Amino acid sequence: MTEMVLPNDANIHGSVLGGRVMHLVDICGAIAANRHSGSGVVTAAVDEIEFLHPVPVGHLLLLRGSVNFASRTSMEVGVKVWSENPRTGERLHTSSAYLTFVAVDREGNPVPVPPALAETEDERRRYAGAEERRALRLRNREQKKARRAAAEKGRR
Repeated sequence: MTEMVLPNDANIHGSVLGGRVMHLVDICGAIAANRHSGSGVVTAAVDEIEFLHPVPVGHLLLLRGSVNFASRTSMEVGVKVWSENPRTGERLHTSSAYLTFVAVDREGNPVPVPPALAETEDERRRYAGAEERRALRLRNREQKKARRAAAEKGRR
């Protein structure tokens, strides 16, 4: 997906707002998840987003989303963002993000998704990284749940 950075997308430094990039990353990720699952999707989590370089007004943002991993109803999507100078064609990797999407039916209930196939070396690398991030995410979720339970117990 391609977008041009316009003045209304910019901060006071003349480069794209991080929030605008985040919005586009979410859309790009949702498109990839929707294509993979064949159903509607909702954003469940943004695990990580990095802003590596500013993108000035007038440059293009090029976004590519890939499903790295699929569990029963959820998918991890990696989104990579490049800027392109439209005058020179020079491209620069400017942002990367990992998001989790859940496939849902019309009532918003989770539905099963097909497995993510890891056939190429790059796909196997991304799949392995996604498995590690998923394990970390699940551990963190359990730790947060335990802290909340302890805090609730302390308030009683």
